Amino acid sequence: MQRQRAPSKVPEVTLGFWIIKIFATTLGETGGDALSMSLGLGYLLSTAIFTGVFAAAVAAQIRASRFHPLLYWIAVIATTTVGTTLADFADRSLGIGYAGGAGILSLLLLASLFTWYRVLGSVSVDTVSSTRSEVFYWITIMFSQTLGTALGDWTADSMAMGYLGSAGIFGALLLPIGAAYLWTGVSRTLLFWAAFVLTRPLGAVIGDLLDKPVNHGGFALSRYAASLVLLGLILLCIALFRQRPAGGGRGTVRAE
Repeated sequence: MQRQRAPSKVPEVTLGFWIIKIFATTLGETGGDALSMSLGLGYLLSTAIFTGVFAAAVAAQIRASRFHPLLYWIAVIATTTVGTTLADFADRSLGIGYAGGAGILSLLLLASLFTWYRVLGSVSVDTVSSTRSEVFYWITIMFSQTLGTALGDWTADSMAMGYLGSAGIFGALLLPIGAAYLWTGVSRTLLFWAAFVLTRPLGAVIGDLLDKPVNHGGFALSRYAASLVLLGLILLCIALFRQRPAGGGRGTVRAE
């Protein structure tokens, strides 16, 4: 006999999901830089502030009884802002460097996915419908967002590709993932996490392109103005794109 699983509180993966995700990751970069650089709070204090926001947002998301698009995306934005300042703190203040930071975070991401799979048997978003799976989901997202910041900085700075060139690289890497989704039978779960990781550095370098000084290859836009515009675009997309819970909102557990 099969019984119903609790309703999923994460969204179905659609084109609208990816558009909002890229806007959210770009906002994470400009918002994180606004606090740590423009306000001069530094990476460590900014990370502490954003970690508190992240913890509160994820706790509210886990306590919710059903899927709320606005609440979900607030939690995602919180992961991108703390990921931005945390990666910058590790790479720059601790002197680990972009390559070292990216390597450590890659291992943490893989360890999170491996542990999640070993404990619950799946890392598919369609199965995120219990407190334990939600905890794994948000920890994994946190590592992926932080990794994305390090990858974006590594490509733009250490590899000297610049922000625009780096955006082109990460955009190009996403194309075969989209093609594989449309025309092959490659695991949708594998493609999802690959795209989720790569959309973060794409958003990070776009955010840097918008707000970094002209002599560093950016457009020198106000971080506050850019963040407000991006927030407005996210809210507009949430209003325009109809979002449903993953897996149709409900699932089943193993027959007993």
